[in-house]
Amino acid sequence: MTGLAPVESTEPDATGDRFLDLPAGPRLCFRVEGPADGVPLLLIAGLGLDLTSWPDRMVDGFTGRGFRVVRFDNRDAGRSSRVDAPPPGRVRQLLARPRPDAYDLADMAADAVGLLDFLGIDRVHLVGMSMGGMIAQTVAARHPERVATLTSIFSTTGSRRVGQPAWSTLVRLAKAPARTVEESVERHLAMLAHIGGTSYLPDETLERAWAATVWDRCGGNRAGAPVARQIDAIRASGDRTAELRRITAPTLVVHGDADRMVHPSGGRATAAAVPGARHVEIPGMGHHLAPGVLDRLVELTSELAGAATAPVTPASPTGDPV
Repeated sequence: MTGLAPVESTEPDATGDRFLDLPAGPRLCFRVEGPADGVPLLLIAGLGLDLTSWPDRMVDGFTGRGFRVVRFDNRDAGRSSRVDAPPPGRVRQLLARPRPDAYDLADMAADAVGLLDFLGIDRVHLVGMSMGGMIAQTVAARHPERVATLTSIFSTTGSRRVGQPAWSTLVRLAKAPARTVEESVERHLAMLAHIGGTSYLPDETLERAWAATVWDRCGGNRAGAPVARQIDAIRASGDRTAELRRITAPTLVVHGDADRMVHPSGGRATAAAVPGARHVEIPGMGHHLAPGVLDRLVELTSELAGAATAPVTPASPTGDPV
């Protein structure tokens, strides 16, 4: 197999989290769930989000259909390591000019491939949301032999002409990071009310509990700099439209027409760039994996995987290298 080899790993802790150190990259936190002989499916989370941002109902939906689900914290998120580099300053952020030493989406894609190497997975079904969709697209374009199918959820191409946040969303994103867990929870609920769409509403009880738990898991009020570095990674990668044309895996692009975080034009442009991609635009869906849309997302992704003719290699029963 190609990619990075792991240096060390640990047994799962009480939460199911495991860790591995990539020799040329960060320490990654990950979980593996589902039947031991299941077909591998990798979930890649979005900007500033950790692996718990994938709702249990969605994970259970995939495992119930026979998938062995792998999810992980991207570098600079969750329990994965933080990058030892300063974040972009306020002027660079406002001018959308990444630091010259910024990592990019290709680096984050290499992290994902390194995890697949560790788990002994030759080929996988990829599902990414938002920034995670960008990372998944990059894996599919640069490592086509590793990708059986690609599902890109409310993501975009990197072109500044499409997929841009609404001005009202940018104003909310420009606020200084929350200082307490209580403030963070309220901001999360307020942001969901803004970007979550009109037809698929969040479960406030679940969201409140998740936001409180993730405060500690993602570093609390120390999360501002890591999120800024991830934004820099997106900007450092530029317009990836030409690269998306190299994707050969069967591809599904899902977007909501009420998305204020990534304008629906981003999904349309992604589908137009990837040869043969199927585009599904869901009326009333915003930038959130709300309960009312989860079953459909699982169904759409499972149908795509079922229609793919190329076999994939299951992970070993323990999730260790085979």
